[in-house]
Amino acid sequence: MRYSKYSGRGNFFSLPNEIFELGLNAGELSVYSFLRRCENHRTHQCWPSCKTIGQAVRMSENTVRKYLRRLEERGLIVTEPTEVITKTGEKRNGNLMFALRPIQEVIDEYYNRQLEELELATERQRVAKFLRERETPA
Repeated sequence: MRYSKYSGRGNFFSLPNEIFELGLNAGELSVYSFLRRCENHRTHQCWPSCKTIGQAVRMSENTVRKYLRRLEERGLIVTEPTEVITKTGEKRNGNLMFALRPIQEVIDEYYNRQLEELELATERQRVAKFLRERETPA
């Protein structure tokens, strides 16, 4: 199955090397890769349906939705609902519109979160040591 209507760039696409530093699991990586494949390079947006993504990466629609939520939580994508107006003038829900965030911003946020977690763990250790020393009779 070809998805040329989404990319217009031929039969290849690229992934940034940094994506492998984020600890994505295989499902997250598959869904992200397909979104990258569909992405418009000027707008960094795409709007394939969950069904289309699922067919491409061999996952159910519910599984695709789960991985889309995880990608959004990790800050790799931003989703927005879209509306479609039918021929009869009715408004209907359309596919989600996906905006892929610049990878350097994602990496910077990832490292900042790791640093904050490390600082919090260090502070917890310092407090635990302080409490142990207070409890120990001199």
